[in-house]
Amino acid sequence: MALKQQLDADLKTAMQAKDELRKSVLRMLKSAIKYREIEVGGAGASLDDAGVLQVIASEIKRRRDSVEQYRAGNRADLADKEDAEIVILQAYLPQQLTPEELAQKVDAAIAATGAKGPKDMGAVMKALLPEVQGRAEGKAVSDLVKQKLAGK
Repeated sequence: MALKQQLDADLKTAMQAKDELRKSVLRMLKSAIKYREIEVGGAGASLDDAGVLQVIASEIKRRRDSVEQYRAGNRADLADKEDAEIVILQAYLPQQLTPEELAQKVDAAIAATGAKGPKDMGAVMKALLPEVQGRAEGKAVSDLVKQKLAGK
C-alpha cells in the first residue's frame, strides 16, 4: 500500500477511535502533502512515497525546533504535545540508521568522492543524501560529515 493510502486509512481509523491527537496530526500531514504537491506541480500533481517521506521529515524537523523553543520558554505542556506528534510522524518513516551504520555510510561516501577536507563537504553530501534520505536526520548527517572532514 502506498504511503498516502496508508495515511488515509490511518486517519479513518483515528476518526473512528476518536483519537484526537492522531487525527489532528494526520490531517495536518495530509494538508502539508497537498501543499507540497501544489508547490511542485500544480493542483493535479501527486507525490510519490519518497516525496511524502520528505514532507514527513520536514514536519518532524519543524516540531523538533518547536520543542526547543517551548522548552526554552518553560512551556513543558506544549513541548510534550509536540513530542507526542513527533512519535506519531516517526511511525511513517523507514527504520532509522544507527549511529554506527550512518558513520559507515559517511566513510564510504567520503572514500567514493575522494574528499580531502571541509571544502569537499558538498560533494560528499550530494553522494550521501540519496542513500540516507528518510533514514537519518539531515542535521545529524551534515554534522557527522563536517566532523569527519575536519579530521582530514
